[in-house]
Amino acid sequence: MIRPETEQERERRRIVVMCLPFFVLATFAAFIPLVVMARMSVSADQFENSGFSMEAWYTLATESVYLTVAWNTLWFATLATVASVIFGVGISHALEKYEFPFKGFVVSMISFPIALPGIVVAFMIIVLLGRQGLLTHTVAFFTGGSPLDIAVATTVFGLFCGYVYSLIPRSTMVLRGTYTEVNTDAEEAARALGAGSLRTFYHVTLPEIRPGVVAAFILTFRSALAIFGTVLVLQSLNVATLRIDREIAVGFNSQIAGAIGLIYFAFILAFTFVSLRFTETDVVEI
Repeated sequence: MIRPETEQERERRRIVVMCLPFFVLATFAAFIPLVVMARMSVSADQFENSGFSMEAWYTLATESVYLTVAWNTLWFATLATVASVIFGVGISHALEKYEFPFKGFVVSMISFPIALPGIVVAFMIIVLLGRQGLLTHTVAFFTGGSPLDIAVATTVFGLFCGYVYSLIPRSTMVLRGTYTEVNTDAEEAARALGAGSLRTFYHVTLPEIRPGVVAAFILTFRSALAIFGTVLVLQSLNVATLRIDREIAVGFNSQIAGAIGLIYFAFILAFTFVSLRFTETDVVEI
């Protein structure tokens, strides 16, 4: 490998050299922290990694509050991901299939939330849907209701809006790239044979963009699991990211925090590898 003699050996060396920076980064940003978390989860001391105890893992397996946290994390992230991908498909379809004024501005506005920290998104939800929120008072004005009863910023619905607002740009950016490879000849042939727009989309377009839909789901779901700032401010649902913060902040229970972090990582890794098996598709040709 140091002095390759064949083209195959030179190709392998190029791959190793190109991957080396990633592995260096992964060593310090992933592998070492994971080892530390693993040691932390079985430590007998809260303030330093010493001794051995399985108390944290026993607590996670037996106390119902942690099972509730896991369930809340899964169903809420799944719901927000599905909604974001559906919106992403619709937005990508409109951007790639139709021409309209100010398309560049629309694309910029759609991608803008990616640059916003989760805390900023949470405060935007409060400004719109909080007790003094713009939309809250608008609805109250037309319905005669009380803003205190209408405000939903700190409810599960408000948190859901914050998640979806942050996730839609991620799904849209992935799906726009997929739409550029759609076989338009097959779509035109389907319409020429009498298929309507919805039928053409379901039987022709959707099978072609399925890898993009799966990729968008993978990226968006992982992002939904990792959102921290939004749930930290709105706090309407106890999910894993918020729970880790609470474990560290209240009582400094680093063992349970480390155990949750390991389970969190293992689940995301397994989910990614399983989901990638569904990204292959047969391209529609004509």
